[in-house]
Amino acid sequence: MTTSDMLIQLCEKLNISIAELSRRIGQSPQNFNKKLKRNTVNLEELMAIADAFGVTFEQSFTFADGSKIKVSNMKSD
Repeated sequence: MTTSDMLIQLCEKLNISIAELSRRIGQSPQNFNKKLKRNTVNLEELMAIADAFGVTFEQSFTFADGSKIKVSNMKSD
């Protein structure tokens, strides 16, 4: 699954359009659609999207022993 696919699913689950998502993070729908087509949405944008919709975003490397190197939009991480 690509990042773009994940964001489309998020919008479907929240019952909003991609245009609404882009406006909530301060981007034009045209610019954001270009990023989706090129699959170039960056980590900071993903975290801003999570914050805008009150959901958690996590990205991590998980080792065999269970330890993680993690990026998250959660304030306590």
